[in-house]
Amino acid sequence: MSLTDSAQDTYDELHALVEGFFRSTFSTENPVITEAIKRMLSAGGKRLRPRITLLSAEACGGSYLDHLHLAAYMELIHVATLIHDDVVDNAQTRRGVNATAVDYGNRVSVLAGDYLFAWIFKNVTMNYPHPVPNILSATLADICDGEVLQLQALGNLDLPIETYVEIARKKTASLFAASAACGAIMGGGDTTEIEALRAFGESFGIAFQMRDDLLDITADERSLGKRAANDLTERKTTLPLIAALASGNGSFRAQVRHFYDAGVNDAIPAIVDGIDREGGLSGTREQIARFVARAKAALEPIGACAAKKALTKLTDALVE
Repeated sequence: MSLTDSAQDTYDELHALVEGFFRSTFSTENPVITEAIKRMLSAGGKRLRPRITLLSAEACGGSYLDHLHLAAYMELIHVATLIHDDVVDNAQTRRGVNATAVDYGNRVSVLAGDYLFAWIFKNVTMNYPHPVPNILSATLADICDGEVLQLQALGNLDLPIETYVEIARKKTASLFAASAACGAIMGGGDTTEIEALRAFGESFGIAFQMRDDLLDITADERSLGKRAANDLTERKTTLPLIAALASGNGSFRAQVRHFYDAGVNDAIPAIVDGIDREGGLSGTREQIARFVARAKAALEPIGACAAKKALTKLTDALVE
């Protein structure tokens, strides 16, 4: 079975397929953990990682219907990282509903995330050939490393953009790259196709993280499903702030330094205005466009097909 020729139809079809698969199939041996995970899944999400897995398999000549379990594991790895992130960040909401720790407590949440990682890797190592398990284990290490690097960068107003990109590559883009590469492997791709799709996933993921950081500044709480300007509240140094500080305005830097040191959150609107005024938003959009162009260029070795069109459409949406 192949995907429809319409990229929008492909988008809708895969989203519905993944949602239906989670509703009807997902279960673990622990009912408490199953319920906690299902609650987070039911809160929604773009399901980009499983879509990229399925589209990559299709782009290499496979049938996406053969790889639903693999695609689901990619999303579940993401869910497990979100559960842990919410504990670390003391988050109260996720996608508009209570964070898992709010309803289950930190201890159960941490154990639920750990259990989910173990459950996924048990299934992956049982059912998938080399190098799929190796890619996913290396990806998990990258995600953890990226999170630690981000924690170490809290409040660092001199964070180089290269370090920011490396954090984004590890904590976000590595799973997109793994989703694309594993989909390509299981879809029967050759070495060139697998590497092309891996590189696509990495650049897509970096652009995605940049866009997420931009939305944290520009979107409202309702559309985000969490508190707006949350990155500033947590004293994270994200790209909009890095780009604004690069303008060299000493008074703005002093304003941000005072905000970070004093911890007075009612100053956030003034910081957001300063980020916009100093070119932080436009600078972020330029960087997003740069990595979007890289992602699309990475797809050049992939032959023309509906799946490639759909991947391109997903990428273009990051700059719309």
